Amino acid sequence: MKSEPSDVSIDDLAAMPNQTVDWYGVRNYQARNFMRDQMQLGDGVLFYHSNCDLPGIAGICEVSQLAYPDRLQFIKGHKYFDAKSTPENPRWLNVDVKLVRKTRLLSLKEMREIPELANLRILQRGNRLSITPVDPIDWQFIMSLLNG
Repeated sequence: MKSEPSDVSIDDLAAMPNQTVDWYGVRNYQARNFMRDQMQLGDGVLFYHSNCDLPGIAGICEVSQLAYPDRLQFIKGHKYFDAKSTPENPRWLNVDVKLVRKTRLLSLKEMREIPELANLRILQRGNRLSITPVDPIDWQFIMSLLNG
């Protein structure tokens, strides 16, 4: 799950109550569907800093609440407001994620240099999604890099 550190960084998450954040602002249907249809309580999350000087994995989190309507879609004037969304038929969802631990930064550059991660969706050309599934084999490999 990508977050711009200027919005919410891994350090910001560590300072939040219960070290938990609602993953707000997702406005892509495919990313929304990943949250809605695939994420389960306790699922691991790679917290990825994006759109910054050193993009990469900065921590590990877990899903702590299943998908529910993103409150920001209903606030007129907010950048995430959606006039076509209603409380009865919300278009946008978020999940809550809880910090498990901050890690060393596993940079995008470093990940691109590791042949074992070549199939990771976040590394594919043209991928702009803020949320992508991670294959269990890739998850285990990344954990070995972060724990090693």
